[in-house]
Amino acid sequence: MLILLPPSEGKTPAKSGPPVDLAQLHFTDLTAARQEVAGALAQVSARDDALSHLGVGASLAHEVLRNTRLEQEPAAPAHSVYTGVLYDALGYHRMTPTQKRKADAGVVVVSGLWGAVGFADRIPAYRLSMSAGLPGLGRLASYWKPRLGAALEAHAEGHLLVDCRSSTYAAAWTPAAGRTVSVNVFTERDGTRKVVSHFAKHTRGELARHLLTRRGKAPETPAQLARAAGEKWVVELVPGTLRRHHALNIILAD
Repeated sequence: MLILLPPSEGKTPAKSGPPVDLAQLHFTDLTAARQEVAGALAQVSARDDALSHLGVGASLAHEVLRNTRLEQEPAAPAHSVYTGVLYDALGYHRMTPTQKRKADAGVVVVSGLWGAVGFADRIPAYRLSMSAGLPGLGRLASYWKPRLGAALEAHAEGHLLVDCRSSTYAAAWTPAAGRTVSVNVFTERDGTRKVVSHFAKHTRGELARHLLTRRGKAPETPAQLARAAGEKWVVELVPGTLRRHHALNIILAD
């Protein structure tokens, strides 16, 4: 089982330590692309219109400035750099050593800057969304799509993929439908369902935590995944097709 996560918008920078070593990150086939994106990001982040180009406000100017010196910034494991609602719910720091090893081996974060990283890969904090475009590269989801497919398919071979990414990050790689389950979260009142956003992030983080910390064998099929999620929530599994992923719908009481 592999769990696909989006990055968090906010990042917690490492206070000290060596900078990122691209050769030590997972998916080394992406190294040249990572260098290309980092170079374009540094150039954009040094411009007068950097904030508007990257779609952030003035309060985040210090984070954009950090983009210009990523090669010198201290790096830390991805699970500590990425923070926010989903990652708080996942609670890596509250796991046992055995559970942390499972998370390190079983979580892949899809990123606008790195393409994809393992959960224990050491990276610096940065500011860049997959929805952004960079000069010479275009929209990042389109830039990464063929590159991620080539790099991740072999890694994903034989695994059930639990896709907890938002649509922005899901656009950067579409894994094989038969072994992929997209996770959706709804609230329901009087038989009427509504898609939620904030609670979806929290619930996806809780699902990831549940799958990594529960006793027993990891799910290997969509049906086994639904049974595991059903230990904690009301769920339904919508079977996929040759082209459409399976869908695990988690239903929360409104």
